[in-house]
Amino acid sequence: MSITERIINAPVEQVFAVLSDGWTYSDWVVGTAHIRDVDPAWPEPGSRLRHKAGPWPMSIKDHSESLDWIPGRMLLLRVRLWPAGVGQVRFTLDPLDAQATRVTMQEQFTSGPMLAVQNKIGDVVLHYRNGEALTRLADLAERSPVARRLAHR
Repeated sequence: MSITERIINAPVEQVFAVLSDGWTYSDWVVGTAHIRDVDPAWPEPGSRLRHKAGPWPMSIKDHSESLDWIPGRMLLLRVRLWPAGVGQVRFTLDPLDAQATRVTMQEQFTSGPMLAVQNKIGDVVLHYRNGEALTRLADLAERSPVARRLAHR
């Protein structure tokens, strides 16, 4: 399992506003090229976002599904990355103070070919990828007027 943390200089509500807006995933999830559709109930359990992953013209249409969530605190996703496999990603948000949030991203493959390489090397690769994803998430949460508006709904 890969575990990556980052302190984001934004209130927990702003960070969760970005996480709960499925249309932003292609802006910060490394490897996601395009969001095709987001269920209106996103991120409630059972809801999905449909995406394309990988570079054009070899991009693959797939989807991710919310398995569980605690608004403002946690989001658990089943992510499909065929042909690599299926995994789970858990985002946990811990408010440090009124303007800072610790985000912990835990990812592991649960089926498919990448399950066979679930080892320290695979975790290091996921860690670097997820570090970049959290950097992009931070950019959106810290600087986006949309995230500020969504947080105050």
